[in-house]
Amino acid sequence: MIVVPDSVLRQPHVLREYAFLADGERGALVGPRGDISWLCVPGWDSAALFQSLLGGAGVYAVTPVERFVWGGNYDRGSLIWNSRWITDSATIECREALAFPGDPHCAVLLRRLRAVHGRAVVEVELAPSAEFGAEPLTDVRRRGEIWEARSGGIRIRWSGAPHALLRADTHGPTWHLRLEVPEGEQTDLVLEMSDRVLPETPVDAETAWKATESSWRDEQPTAARGAAERDTAHSYAVLRGMTSGGGGMVAAATTGLPERADQGGNYDYRYVWIRDQCLAGQAVAAAGPCPLLDDAVRFTAERLLTDGPRLAPAYTTAGAQVPARTDLALPGYPGGGALVGNRVRDQFQLDVFGEALLLFAAAGRFDHLTAEHRRAVTIAVESIAALRDRPDAGIWELDDERWTHSRLVCAAGLRAVAQVRACGADSTRCTALADTLVAEAAVHPTGRWQRSPEHPEVDAALLLPIVRGALPIGDPRNRATFAAVHRELSTDYYVYRYRHDQRPLEQSEGAFLLCGFAMSMAAADLGQPVTAARYFERNRAACGTPGLFAEEFDVIERQLRGNLPQAFVHALLFESSIRAARPGEWAAPEHG
Repeated sequence: MIVVPDSVLRQPHVLREYAFLADGERGALVGPRGDISWLCVPGWDSAALFQSLLGGAGVYAVTPVERFVWGGNYDRGSLIWNSRWITDSATIECREALAFPGDPHCAVLLRRLRAVHGRAVVEVELAPSAEFGAEPLTDVRRRGEIWEARSGGIRIRWSGAPHALLRADTHGPTWHLRLEVPEGEQTDLVLEMSDRVLPETPVDAETAWKATESSWRDEQPTAARGAAERDTAHSYAVLRGMTSGGGGMVAAATTGLPERADQGGNYDYRYVWIRDQCLAGQAVAAAGPCPLLDDAVRFTAERLLTDGPRLAPAYTTAGAQVPARTDLALPGYPGGGALVGNRVRDQFQLDVFGEALLLFAAAGRFDHLTAEHRRAVTIAVESIAALRDRPDAGIWELDDERWTHSRLVCAAGLRAVAQVRACGADSTRCTALADTLVAEAAVHPTGRWQRSPEHPEVDAALLLPIVRGALPIGDPRNRATFAAVHRELSTDYYVYRYRHDQRPLEQSEGAFLLCGFAMSMAAADLGQPVTAARYFERNRAACGTPGLFAEEFDVIERQLRGNLPQAFVHALLFESSIRAARPGEWAAPEHG
């Protein structure tokens, strides 16, 4: 295992303090000390160039010399982050972004330091270390006022720091610089990182900033006016930043961040989960047709057309197979582990076909389907017909069983494409197949849905087919399931997936934020607007200053748990916010 010497800049933070930068092709985490502690280059699932998040050597920090308190904010509707430090004598801002949209082979990290009040004095430390810290800087040279170097197979060019000193630190060659900026002035640092030969002309900071700001302004859908407008716009920006040029949206930017300390819940989420992509596409469709909906349809259809009934639960952004799990020689985030790859590559998950149909139906309502997309609809329908009796790993990726959620989501998808003529589906056949799936789904003696024929417990995943229309919203089984989730899996309007054992819910895992927002939408659809608002607001508050969400929220310690940011949580925040702002389009009338 690689052991990196103690350094304040290499110490991790609690997850709620990290900001997120992304350009569609990769993402970075920025800590409150101005430390870029995670960035994979060239792509999402590449080896990390900066990995101090997992205990590695690579870091890029811009940190005030004086003691400080930290804050910050995003430019609205973008992933342009503004760190703000109040020191004893100054107010300092550092504007940060990955140049957007990103190039698949070259990442450009922009950092603009500004002395808002008083003279800004910061320490800059830059130590790229490719291959998860195994490849320190080599071939370092200065050409005029610009530094060039290599780190493994990654070419580096750094502008704006001609007076930096290169030191042979214990963790490898590192650039150090004390940077001073007079009051009211600013200076730019530009870091270019590529797995190919860099362009002859270095990136101009002003040009790159203007292009990035303009591109982000053009991304926001005009109809995205949610109940929480700023959070709605921010969630859309997070989803866009996590979506590559090929249309694939990664589930999260990181790997190995623990769900519970030392419990083995450490996974690599830097891949495209078909379910998550479909959930995101359906979510943004609530605001109308937009590029992210088309991206989701394109990526999902391509996978169905290629793999048919062998559709995998997850792929790389290039559409390739997810690699097998491999442990890394790094300490990992405290309480977690360092790894790449995911066991999902070997699983069968029936519900992905149902989610795909729901996605195609959402696009079909706006006439955004091509002939190839309709062929993918047919493949998904035939796959459900052929595979519906096969046990699957389900949404929570557990042992293979006949999970009720999987069957009901497929029923919802079949009903959706049957109702949307643009999908080109055989409506009679789809409706009959949906009816069969519903009839075969496991019902508890109390009249609610249960997890599976073998598991009589309730499962919060069963909220999704309620929202998606597996049955009319007022069906007694829906109402009984909602009531059971509220009674048995909710604490103070946080929602847990299912009961693991007899321990209190919060002792077995964190509250699942996806389920909290699904509960909000289900409550609204069932004609309970006050309950819907309570679930929405409670779960919306489970974030830190940068407004990012992980998969779980530790209710006791009020901490985020798991990889960051988690796309499907932002997707359902977006959708539930849009729905709350336009209740008449979804909510069912009150029942006596």
